[in-house]
Amino acid sequence: MVKAADRTRNPTGSSVWLEQRAARSGGGPAGLDRDRIVAASVRMLDRDGLAKLSMRRLAAELGVTAMSLYWYVDTKDDIIEYAIDTVYGEIDLDAVAAGADWRERIRTLALHYRRMLVRHPWMSPCAGQYLNIGPHAIAVGAKIQEAIRETGLPLSGQPGAMSAVFQFVYGYGTIESQFERRAAEAGMTQDAFYTDSVAAFREDPQFREVLEPMTEILDERASHGSVSTIWERDFAYALDILVAGIEAMVAREAHEAREAGQDGENSGT
Repeated sequence: MVKAADRTRNPTGSSVWLEQRAARSGGGPAGLDRDRIVAASVRMLDRDGLAKLSMRRLAAELGVTAMSLYWYVDTKDDIIEYAIDTVYGEIDLDAVAAGADWRERIRTLALHYRRMLVRHPWMSPCAGQYLNIGPHAIAVGAKIQEAIRETGLPLSGQPGAMSAVFQFVYGYGTIESQFERRAAEAGMTQDAFYTDSVAAFREDPQFREVLEPMTEILDERASHGSVSTIWERDFAYALDILVAGIEAMVAREAHEAREAGQDGENSGT
């Protein structure tokens, strides 16, 4: 397993998935295994967040001693890496594969990814901190690449398309999950939290002038009466824009290729 010092010395190459863990001598505690540890860690992370995860608190959650965990993992970072890959496994790749075309597959991937981020608010801060090369993460990444490849974009354009779609999803899911968390911490529904938050600055005299150009869109969003409706509608529309953008780029590439071919034919005559 990866020690904390190893992560510091080699942050780009340190991962629980790259290490071969030496087997412990003897047998581990009865009734405890890595899957049970990881499942408990996901529950704790969902409930309490990253900052409160510790080996001691995780052991208490499982009703074992902290030392018992070390039969299966060496550090809290190991546990987080396993937890990350576990929640990637919630993305239904069979549903993705059942999509009629690349558009439907991209939309299904995007929706499942967003919902996973919302269910697990601690996931967003982990992006970039870990390599995310567990089996479930790799499988999701392969499906994303496959769907983008099927768009017909040139190879040089495919990374940009993946970024446009899935970094948007990451950002959207992050904001949605954090808004939901803040509302819950305030003991309010999302609808009540949104209404009170918007009213707080709209009614403040110092904001009236600067918000004047935004009045129309703020009123439009408020007219739906449900934050969940706003989340769903805006996400679907944004995806439509991104898919339309990919289609436009594919058409542009095809047009440029035809023009280049015609120029070549003309220059040869």
